[in-house]
Amino acid sequence: MSYINNNFLLKGKNAETLFDCIKNLPICDYHCHLNENEIAEHKPFTDLFEVMLKYDHYKWRLMRFAGVDEEYITGSKSPKEKFTAYCDALSTAFGNPLYHWSQNELKVYFGCELEINKENAEAIWDECNDYIKKHHLTPQALIESSNVTRIFTTNEIFDDVEVFEKLAKKDYKFKVAPAFRADKIMNIDATKYNEFVDKLGTVSSLYELEAKIEERLQAFIKVGCVASDTAVQKVELIPEKKEVAKIFKNRRNGKQISEEDAAKFKGYLTYFLLKLYAKYNIRSELHIGAMRNNNTIMLNKLGLDTGYDSIAEDNSIKNLSKLMDRLNNENSLPPMIIFNLNPKQNTEIMTLIGCFQDSSMRGKIQYGAAWWFLDNKVGMEKHLKDLTATGHIGAFLGMLTDSRSFLSYSRHLYFRRILCSYFGEMMENGEMTKDIKLVGKVVEDISYNNAMNYFGLK
Repeated sequence: MSYINNNFLLKGKNAETLFDCIKNLPICDYHCHLNENEIAEHKPFTDLFEVMLKYDHYKWRLMRFAGVDEEYITGSKSPKEKFTAYCDALSTAFGNPLYHWSQNELKVYFGCELEINKENAEAIWDECNDYIKKHHLTPQALIESSNVTRIFTTNEIFDDVEVFEKLAKKDYKFKVAPAFRADKIMNIDATKYNEFVDKLGTVSSLYELEAKIEERLQAFIKVGCVASDTAVQKVELIPEKKEVAKIFKNRRNGKQISEEDAAKFKGYLTYFLLKLYAKYNIRSELHIGAMRNNNTIMLNKLGLDTGYDSIAEDNSIKNLSKLMDRLNNENSLPPMIIFNLNPKQNTEIMTLIGCFQDSSMRGKIQYGAAWWFLDNKVGMEKHLKDLTATGHIGAFLGMLTDSRSFLSYSRHLYFRRILCSYFGEMMENGEMTKDIKLVGKVVEDISYNNAMNYFGLK
């Protein structure tokens, strides 16, 4: 294929030299949505659809933009028909990261050099399926071929974590641990909220809920958990605990609660969770800015996480400041990675996190990688510019997959190429040192070492 080559996205000799320093580095995937049970089962994939399209709502969303009927996306059409429809849609999606990612996935994991389009779809399908069958391709094989050493899956508070004990006993070249997530316990306005709380056992008061949350966190820690994740559309103010206890009791008794009360509950629980994570020295990921489930018809038809979310416009920077300041005053501000989905607020968040650093660790409060709708060339370049302009690039934790696809590790190479081009171009322009050894060490740290150190991994 003409555009995926050794120098893809690399601008100049310095960028090429820097990429040579890091292209074979391992990967620490500190945030993803891979299924830990599929990793443990070690079951070979059936076909290219299963490994490439079955769970990837990034790709579903692109197909909808191209006018593909839902039957060819999540509906009743055959896997081959769905794959052919994706190839047709992707062939003209110039500039979309999937245009690069998917082509790279074929090349890296299947050795397939055919350009993705409708005409080549059947040949790609046959070639890659032959590879899958010949090599008995499994999740483990894909992860190990990507040189991944650590994976943090994202698990709900009530998930069974016994599988992680089984994974620890397997002779894999990588380790898998859960990241603790309590969003379904936080979102008190959800239709099935009481069903989710019931999974924790008998819980009738806020005090019992807090105890159950801590109990479940301890269970996660026993199987290797060192990270947590919280996702909010916006950061809410922290109300009085007595008021929150009444709101929770009303919801448990089956009463409807107002939007204002739901916001108060979320504000309090975000504070409670972060304080709990500080107590147990858990690294805390906070994702801000996703407006979820915009299409009610498709939510009812397909459920959550199917490609119907978008970027929110809410600006809650003052509330985030008050939250961090209160935790800091109570000596309970955990090491935290803040991911922002609205690029208009990059520098607002970057300058705020600079107010809460200390000497306890390097980059205690992190500005997370360009996330979701921003993990593309445009988003990553803006992210790097804003981070270097107002922060310290040397302490940055680098890329993650945030994906449900086992092929998504090619995104790390995509990011590494953009990172090397960013530095390489500044070197060419005389804007920074040309000490290639020093800069090479920095890109190595960003690509792997910083994340391993931040999460206390060996």
